[in-house]
Amino acid sequence: MAHIEDITTSYRTKHRLSTVAFCLACIAINFLGMRIASATGLPLYLDCTGILLASIVGGFLPGVIVGYATNLINTLIEPTSFYYAVISMLIAATATLLERRGWFRSIPKTVLAIAIFAFFGGGVASVLTWNLFGFSAGNGASSTIVEALHDNTDLTPFLSQLSGDYLIDLLDKTIVVVMALVIRHFLPKKLLERLDFSFWQQRPLSDEDKSTLRHSRPRRMSVGKKIGIGITVIMVAASIVTTSISYYMFNDSMVGEQAKKAQGITSLAKHAIDPDRVDDFLENGRQAQGYAETEKALADIRDNFEGVQYIYVYRILKDGCHVVLDPDTASEKGSEPGDVVEFDQAFMPYLDDLLAGERIDPIISDESYGWLLTVYEPIYSTNGKCVCYVAADINMGHIIGESEQFITRIIALFSAFFILIFVLVLWLAEYSLVLPLNSIAHATSGFAFDSAADRKGTLEMVNALDIRTGDEVENLYHAVVKTAEDTVNYIVESQEQAATIARMQDNLIMVMADLVESRDQFTGDHVRKTAAYALIIMEQMRAEGIYANRLTHDFVSDVYHSAPLHDIGKIAVSDTILNKPGRLTPEEFEIMKSHTTAGRQIIERAVGALSEETYLDEAKNLAEFHHEKWDGTGYPTGRAGENIPLSARIMAVADVFDALVSKRSYKDGFPLEKAYAIIEEGIGTHFDPKIARAFLNAREEIEIVVRRYGDGQTDKEQS
Repeated sequence: MAHIEDITTSYRTKHRLSTVAFCLACIAINFLGMRIASATGLPLYLDCTGILLASIVGGFLPGVIVGYATNLINTLIEPTSFYYAVISMLIAATATLLERRGWFRSIPKTVLAIAIFAFFGGGVASVLTWNLFGFSAGNGASSTIVEALHDNTDLTPFLSQLSGDYLIDLLDKTIVVVMALVIRHFLPKKLLERLDFSFWQQRPLSDEDKSTLRHSRPRRMSVGKKIGIGITVIMVAASIVTTSISYYMFNDSMVGEQAKKAQGITSLAKHAIDPDRVDDFLENGRQAQGYAETEKALADIRDNFEGVQYIYVYRILKDGCHVVLDPDTASEKGSEPGDVVEFDQAFMPYLDDLLAGERIDPIISDESYGWLLTVYEPIYSTNGKCVCYVAADINMGHIIGESEQFITRIIALFSAFFILIFVLVLWLAEYSLVLPLNSIAHATSGFAFDSAADRKGTLEMVNALDIRTGDEVENLYHAVVKTAEDTVNYIVESQEQAATIARMQDNLIMVMADLVESRDQFTGDHVRKTAAYALIIMEQMRAEGIYANRLTHDFVSDVYHSAPLHDIGKIAVSDTILNKPGRLTPEEFEIMKSHTTAGRQIIERAVGALSEETYLDEAKNLAEFHHEKWDGTGYPTGRAGENIPLSARIMAVADVFDALVSKRSYKDGFPLEKAYAIIEEGIGTHFDPKIARAFLNAREEIEIVVRRYGDGQTDKEQS
């Protein structure tokens, strides 16, 4: 056994090494494709061949691993490459799904699959590029066609980039899909069988069995779906929290960075302003000496720093902000010197400090001049008096743009990681939990204990699972195995005990019948022969379809086993009458007839303590009604036709026939033909016609019983 396990372990090790080598080969194919595209200058990427090959051959896990690893390694060459890992993994997951549905065996569906891959690689990736870098007509494999669409059509830059990227990617995905399918076609079949990315912790299943177990329908929701939903909820919640915190921290950092930038700009601008000329600038405006030079210096500082929307100089007085300098921008004319600008609401809490010439914290406002971050720097004269403030406004839209790009990067990175973790956890759950549990459920649902072969097959089926997860699932499996073994052993023991009890019951019945025989010196083997005749009649009736709905297996068994008790009531008849050598008087015959009701009462007392029906219930009918006749002239109740229990009608034929052919002290047994003739004469009067004809049709079997027992003695019942 240990040797076999060593061989199995060695095989699994080789199998897993093959799959790892296959993944590495697929990653190498991706980089080879990229090198070919780069070396030839083709407007293509050719970086998905290995991803598609890994997906359609190995499944979800190797596909996403190859996609993730390819982008991770490529990041060393192109730092932005890893943002596109999510695109590669979406393509891998989609390729696996389409392969499982047989799309790549149909040309039309393969063409549709290429369009879907291009949607991810050219559509979704283009939107991602737009959010990360904006319009990129001058970069990438699609730059030429994007520029052509942008320059020669009415498409917006976004639509130009989206259309160009999709068209190029459509061609790219056509090539890589064909390459992946060709490579798979030429891979040896044995190698393909070894490239199944499995993690069996039980006896490996065939693809058909695996598919059956995957699609087994629980009452509400499968464990796999619950795990998938749980992972999704956890990962989404974690991503929302992480992204929100990251966004807040990044935005706060950007605001702080821009505030420092604005403070540096105002400090620089401060040195361009002569505080002793501020009064002259306010009084004479642009005509004041040095005004134009100072205004230009401020404009140059503003234009040299990205994101700076305005630089201006105000004197703060109670009636408002008096404009000292406000250089024009490319799109907007500045205020004239001496103009008074009302205070924005965002500045009201700082008004006292501004009037006092104090420094204030950076202010973020979204009012008359837009969404701005404003930094005020006081300018002091030589005597230490604040003569004005130089201010720099940073456009917050620039900060938001940076924040949105940051969030896009976070989402792209997290999505790729989420897909990898999602697929990995579901893969582990499938082999460690879902398939073992479904295998146990499938095996136990097919339990059969009817025969020794069924019981053996049941145990072999459960033991063959060989589940070795090393956790609670394995504990459950061993408990199921033990339960199955205990159940089989219990059934075997129960059947042996039931057989013993049945033999005891049969022997007890024969003992009771023999008690009657020992008192009736002429009875002999009567009870045994009549039971045999009754069985032959019932088998013939079943063969001819007579009373088919009544002659069940249980009914036949009950009648046969209880037939020896049909004369049990004779035990209540005195020996004088029972063994009288001559003909019975009418009074004696009435006493003899009472053996029918006495027999029923005896059997009722015997079974009275039992709560369930037994074959002795049919014995009551045999004992009481076997002397009834079809035409209603029998005893003890005078029942007629089908009002007489079926078992008693069968016994009537068997009982009379045995009385006819058996030797009496006062007569010899009738020849068989005469006995048959008497039975036939009694059809419709004494006997049920259908039963009597079935008896006559079974003469060959009847005569075997006659020969087996030879001549016998019978009672002096007057039939």
